[in-house]
Amino acid sequence: MSFQIVRNDITKVKADVIVNTANPYPVIGSGTDSAVYHAAGEQRLLAERKKIGNIAPGQVAVTSAFDLPAKYIIHTVGPAWEGGSHGERDVLHSCYERSLAKAAELKADSIAFPLIATGVYGFPKDDALNIALSEIGRFLLTHDMKVILVVFDRKAFELSGKLVDDIDEFIDDHEVCAVKEAEYGHPEDLLERRRMEMTSMLADEELFHRRTELMHADIEEDEEIFDGAPTPMNVPFPDMEAKSLDDMLQNTGDTFQKKLFQLIDASGMDDVTVYKKANIDRKVFSRIRCKEDYKPKKKTAVAFAIALQLDMPTMLDLLARAEIAFSPSNKFDLIVTYFVTHGIYDIFEINAALFKYGQPILGE
Repeated sequence: MSFQIVRNDITKVKADVIVNTANPYPVIGSGTDSAVYHAAGEQRLLAERKKIGNIAPGQVAVTSAFDLPAKYIIHTVGPAWEGGSHGERDVLHSCYERSLAKAAELKADSIAFPLIATGVYGFPKDDALNIALSEIGRFLLTHDMKVILVVFDRKAFELSGKLVDDIDEFIDDHEVCAVKEAEYGHPEDLLERRRMEMTSMLADEELFHRRTELMHADIEEDEEIFDGAPTPMNVPFPDMEAKSLDDMLQNTGDTFQKKLFQLIDASGMDDVTVYKKANIDRKVFSRIRCKEDYKPKKKTAVAFAIALQLDMPTMLDLLARAEIAFSPSNKFDLIVTYFVTHGIYDIFEINAALFKYGQPILGE
């Protein structure tokens, strides 16, 4: 995939370019800067860094990577947070934009970033993450390069407080509904059973009418109890009861591959735009196009649905053609459902949330 989020020490990540959050002066700083110098070889790196001199905030400079598992180090100076009213965000945007542009100039195939300026410089982590994702996303729409965002641990990786609260609430609500459904069945099934039971008990027509009124009152109470229960996440097969087995087997539906390309054609987007928006590698996309019976991984199939901005029924129909289902008790499924039902199709934002909750990110 073009974009990855990994939990690691950036000095151990293999990439053509490692980005260092540098001290503006040619001295060894703290945090990531200190770790990079130590892993690369302090004396040789410092000698080359002194040849460059000072680096202004938002600017970049390049040195050899020496003992790091990389070809180059791009040094960029992040902004010190002063409340956000001193152009700090513009400087941070520049750090990512110029680093990516320099990596392209170096003809790098891969680049690894830390979350710039979130350490001793105090830049708010959720704000810094949004800036990183926006610049990386913009770059990858026009470039083929693997971009790796490296975080030391998930505690250092923060989404906005409101988004976390909303996702947590969404997950909790659906988990409660899943428990109710497991104990009582789906609300519609429960109500239907009650209707059947009461109908069978009432032989006398007058008594039937009287008890029907009471039944409706009870049903309204049950509907309140199950208000907000999730819509079933699996798409039913239409008109199956009216078909024989032979008819069904002779008239199978479109494969995942065929349906995917129908949706791409209907979207008005070209192939390149779609696979980039889906965080899918070009070679993987070529394999899908050439293989009619291609069976994607779940994270790949969902990535295409996000890129095409499909609504939930259309997305679930596409996934079903690859024998993939969604469950109201699966955290990955619930997080994706949250974003789709809220009309949020930014795959980088979705992947950040999936990573935060320990789930696989979308793409291939």
